[in-house]
Amino acid sequence: MKNPIYPCLWFDNQAKDAAAFYCTVFNDTEITAENPIVVTFESAGQKFMCLNGGSLFKINPSISFFVVCETEEELMKAWNILIDDGSVLMALDKYEWSEKYGWVQDKFGVNWQLSFGKLADVGQKFTPTLMFTENVHGKAEQAINFYTSVFKNSDIIGILRYTEDDHDVAGTVKHAQFRLNKNVFMAMDSGLAKGFGFNEAVSFVVECENQEEIDYFWEKLTEGGEESMCGWLKDQYGVSWQIIPEILENLMNNPEKSQKVVEAFLKMKKFDIETLLNA
Repeated sequence: MKNPIYPCLWFDNQAKDAAAFYCTVFNDTEITAENPIVVTFESAGQKFMCLNGGSLFKINPSISFFVVCETEEELMKAWNILIDDGSVLMALDKYEWSEKYGWVQDKFGVNWQLSFGKLADVGQKFTPTLMFTENVHGKAEQAINFYTSVFKNSDIIGILRYTEDDHDVAGTVKHAQFRLNKNVFMAMDSGLAKGFGFNEAVSFVVECENQEEIDYFWEKLTEGGEESMCGWLKDQYGVSWQIIPEILENLMNNPEKSQKVVEAFLKMKKFDIETLLNA
């Protein structure tokens, strides 16, 4: 069970522009595949998918990406490019957790937390960070326990809780790190953040080797959640996932098969690999 997990970012028909933009922001970044629907890029060995999804969903700060920068030069380069036509959520400054840190929402709406530190402290360059707000505030720890029960090779690295001295609900999660199939995630509760929450604009893709794996993740993650179309689902906390066969990218990049494959999966909720292969 390999099950790579990587983020999918929803754009209003700007997937190629966004991917090209991130290639200028981060070192060691390149576009690895593209078709009219999706563009994928890799940065520091981590995969991102950019989706031409239209105007239906907008990215918000409920899911951001914590970025470890090992030199101040690297951090300042990324920061200066990202704030151009973007907005600052937390000023670039010294904080208790970092000598230099800042949170910026770029011109496409994607949120990045840039931190000067050592890659070894986290284990990966980019770490998806889930902020539990509004109707799921206070459920971060429950969600972490749920996710680590679903994915193999998973564990909770650590949980730091708010105290009475913090400006939030004591006992809820101030910061947590956990691994899903060796991929590091972060999570936090926030009773102060208002007006936004999880939606389809940032989802997580889970690649499956066979139908058995698709069935497993679909059943587990829709428990208390809801099914959508084309391999998409929402879990009980509102986080969106795409449960896809690992062969899908090859099928989509095959000019002789891609259109028929698209026509086939547009009729599906949960993906059926045999139907896709026979399309």
